[in-house]
Amino acid sequence: MMAVKRYAIFGASGCGRGVMPLARQQLAHLTEPYELVFVDDNPPAPTCNGHAVWTYAEWLAQPATSRHINIAIANSPVREKLVQRCEADGVQFLELRAANVVQLDEVHLGEGAILCPFVTLTSNIRIGRHFHANLYSYVEHDCVIGDFVTFAPGVMCNGNIVIEDHAYIGTGAVIKQGKPGEPLVIGRGATVGMGAVVTKSVPPGATVVGNPAKPMQKG
Repeated sequence: MMAVKRYAIFGASGCGRGVMPLARQQLAHLTEPYELVFVDDNPPAPTCNGHAVWTYAEWLAQPATSRHINIAIANSPVREKLVQRCEADGVQFLELRAANVVQLDEVHLGEGAILCPFVTLTSNIRIGRHFHANLYSYVEHDCVIGDFVTFAPGVMCNGNIVIEDHAYIGTGAVIKQGKPGEPLVIGRGATVGMGAVVTKSVPPGATVVGNPAKPMQKG
């Protein structure tokens, strides 16, 4: 087997299948030989949506001029562990971006992001590594987002908001705009439930639900 540029989507489940077409579109302009596959620790089948599915070890064993991967795993602690594994093996990270993503002024985006169709990033925004923004999500002005943050579809992140590492924001959640110098903060590892309307800061590790969003009662 000849050495080519090897590209992969890590994860052949829902998230990975959803973003594989973005990778195909991005790579279509390449003139040099390349191969694009799924990588999965537990391959569900030999092929998926027209692409081979290999284990990570099998993918690494193929001759390559370079290796590039996107970690399409919604669970952020798992995503971080996979990133560390790939870094140790010298694999580069591929950003996936739909053609209709809107990105305006002074947006700084870390490596390995997924920006799905109809995502909007406005102005003066800093986003960390391996950010996932699903369909129709937006980030408004003057927001700071940490590493391994996940937005489900339709998240409305308004201005002057800080979202710390590993936070998960559920489908259709609305985060109220903070104030300059007094941002609304979603703490590290916090979860904002589907459809929640967040009107005040959320502590690290907390889960909030409802309108207005309140901590979920345990038990």
